[in-house]
Amino acid sequence: MAKKRLFLLTLLQLCSTQSPDFSIPNILIAVSKHAADKVTSSSTVARTTRTTRTTSSYTNTLTDAVTPVNWMPQGIARALGPVSSHIYSVTNKGIDLVQFVKDYREASKNMDAILDIDELIPKYGFRVEIHAVTTKDFYKLTMYRIPGDGRAVFLMHGLLGSADDFVVAGRDSGLAYLLADAGYDVWLGNARGNKHSLSHSTFKPSEAKFWDFSFHEIGLYDLPAMIDYVLHKTNKTTLTYIGHSQGTTAFFVMASEKPEYNQKIHLMIALSPVVFMENVRSPIIRLMSPGTLLTDGFSKSLGQYEFLPDNNFIKVMKLLLCEAGPIAEIVCSNALFLVAGFDYQQLNISNLPVILGHVPSGASIKQFAHYGQGVLSDDFRQFDYGFDANLKRYGVGVPPSYELESVIAPVALFYSESDWLAHPKDVERLLQSLSSVVDMYKVPLQQFNHLDFFMARDVKNLVNNRVLKVMMAL
Repeated sequence: MAKKRLFLLTLLQLCSTQSPDFSIPNILIAVSKHAADKVTSSSTVARTTRTTRTTSSYTNTLTDAVTPVNWMPQGIARALGPVSSHIYSVTNKGIDLVQFVKDYREASKNMDAILDIDELIPKYGFRVEIHAVTTKDFYKLTMYRIPGDGRAVFLMHGLLGSADDFVVAGRDSGLAYLLADAGYDVWLGNARGNKHSLSHSTFKPSEAKFWDFSFHEIGLYDLPAMIDYVLHKTNKTTLTYIGHSQGTTAFFVMASEKPEYNQKIHLMIALSPVVFMENVRSPIIRLMSPGTLLTDGFSKSLGQYEFLPDNNFIKVMKLLLCEAGPIAEIVCSNALFLVAGFDYQQLNISNLPVILGHVPSGASIKQFAHYGQGVLSDDFRQFDYGFDANLKRYGVGVPPSYELESVIAPVALFYSESDWLAHPKDVERLLQSLSSVVDMYKVPLQQFNHLDFFMARDVKNLVNNRVLKVMMAL
């Protein structure tokens, strides 16, 4: 308890200071020192002598952190890569702040911001159904359905997202609404750990075991359970799968680990596919990548396993990345923008309160750690628990890679130039790793980013119309 208090005081002090010592390396050194104290008191971890820099791990990285602690700034430098800090800044430059504040205040009157999704969908004339699905490992998931006579379409959200993502763009632009207008039978999934799926047969969200999952478990358990449920309810043998961000990651996990599910997919549309992470530009994901040291430091020391919008790590990132001012204050109040980026030119100010009212929706810190591991490993592979734990779990010291050659379902890849999480080079690499790509579409707008795929002002014309076109062609 004393260590926990000391760790909190250290972090809070760093969060509140503007001194020269306020820097990412110094923050992480404080975290690594705390982790090192824990390591030296653990005979189990202290016995670990096999270390490798190619394997991000709890045990090995923490052992390295004991001596020397100075490795952390080098790890951060390696993780951040050859990028300038200014590309991450959320600023007020070139923006009419008076007009922005006026428009935002007017938009704040929109009641859609406070309506639950099962209230929001009927408001625009659609029927909505709520369905409960239990996974093989006993997580209880919620699905929403907009019934239609056409082919079943299953939409899966991204990291920190939920089913809400596919309706927040509004009645005329939201992908779920457009699909329903076209006559499709629309199913909206929710991964374990988001606001709609916070239940388990045994564990409670207040328990660490509830949050012991990454995108691996979402792909291995959540997606198969929901897909089987949809096919059973609709009496169909296949469906169209549309995923955004983590919704694509989890799909490729499922299609690799459970190849029989390829036969259940008529078409998979990957919006901003996140698989290979070498060129990822998200500062938060990159800062997680020098090992799972941060996961251990923040989660185990603070007893916090859920990625919360108001946690201390996010407070630090806000101070580092955000300038003072109305737009920065509004944007940086939302953890999702800090993770995935921000595009003012495509921001629909009149719809911003609705977006902020529905996202983010929750996630496990382990999900971020898994993505962070992918940055340094330069591979798409299972979670790294450390050499010894990997031997017990996988039979090898390094986590096995997902076998993308097993993915044979037809895949359409949608990507953009300014995506913080799905860099064009990494998407090109994914293209080369798949044998069944039927369409490759780059959004024709330079600044289009990761979140724009579901919330951009012009998302209907730039993305969703193309989605419908591909679906009708196949």
